[in-house]
Amino acid sequence: MYKQEEAKFAPSHEWAFAEGDAAVVGISDHAQHEISDIVFVELPKVGDKVEAGKRAAVIESVKSASDLYAPVTGEIIAVNEAVVSDPALVNKAPHAEGWMFKIKMSNPAELEKLLSFEDYKKTL
Repeated sequence: MYKQEEAKFAPSHEWAFAEGDAAVVGISDHAQHEISDIVFVELPKVGDKVEAGKRAAVIESVKSASDLYAPVTGEIIAVNEAVVSDPALVNKAPHAEGWMFKIKMSNPAELEKLLSFEDYKKTL
């Protein structure tokens, strides 16, 4: 669904893919491997305001809980209820059915400040 090669990445392992004036957000394949078996996802609510670099959601695995940070600033316009009812989707398809939420970007230029897939891989 969202090719990781075309996504932008935050150093904290979130990816963002532009869809018009919105950014679809999820966690990287690398991050889901590190987190391991995801058992719970707490997403923001539609209408919530999020700020780039600030906590937007929580992911829990059998090992630990991890914060998910907003890669861009804006308003939550959609959440993926499928990952709430089946958190394992994040492990199975982090760049497809395992996306987390969509943000209507208040400053689309923030997206361009994120890492390309190639640059992100260099940080791992």
